[in-house]
Amino acid sequence: MTTQAGHTEAIAASRVIGTSVYNTEGTKIGSIEDVMLDKLSNGIMFAVIGFGGFLGMGEKYHAIPWASLDYDEDRGGYVVPFSKDQLKAAPAYSINELTGADGKAARDASYNYYKVEPYWH
Repeated sequence: MTTQAGHTEAIAASRVIGTSVYNTEGTKIGSIEDVMLDKLSNGIMFAVIGFGGFLGMGEKYHAIPWASLDYDEDRGGYVVPFSKDQLKAAPAYSINELTGADGKAARDASYNYYKVEPYWH
């Protein structure tokens, strides 16, 4: 089955990790570093987007609700419906902080900040 945009409903995580992510202005903001899974609901909690660093130094990691990413074939990457200013002001974490409290703190802050309907309700 396919989504409204014509994409398949299933994709291997290995194909997603490393994919570029763009903001609404078309600027590359980073790439998908990882995908956090909710083991209890069998859903995706969020994508971990890394940006702002150089050679691994100073990079910030953001939890972006999975439903906010839309694949753009022309760009060969995902587009998020957020401006550069929104992304700069978004909660940022270390990789370890993203998994603290089973990832729920980062998940909740992300869905609240981006005003995305929680999948777990």
